Amino acid sequence: MKSEVGIYPSALQHVMQRPPPQEGLNSLLALLRQIRLDAKLRQVDLADRLGQPQSFVSKYESGERRLDILELRSLCKAVGMTLEQFVVRLEQRLP
Repeated sequence: MKSEVGIYPSALQHVMQRPPPQEGLNSLLALLRQIRLDAKLRQVDLADRLGQPQSFVSKYESGERRLDILELRSLCKAVGMTLEQFVVRLEQRLP
């Protein structure tokens, strides 16, 4: 039976449920923070290098915001590593 908005109730319930955490997300977030700390940078320092506000770094480190591949590449350059080095380190942390 359809609801008034044209969505089946079971489908609506499925859409409204929070998805399970993605495998490895905590490892990714920890690595994003660790590479900044390894470069001896505060969030504000890294943000300056990226031309972004400090909240940009805070949000992606906490998982509130996702980075696209080009942003990740810029981040890696800003901390003195390559995207390939980042991926290798991430793979070592994943189960």
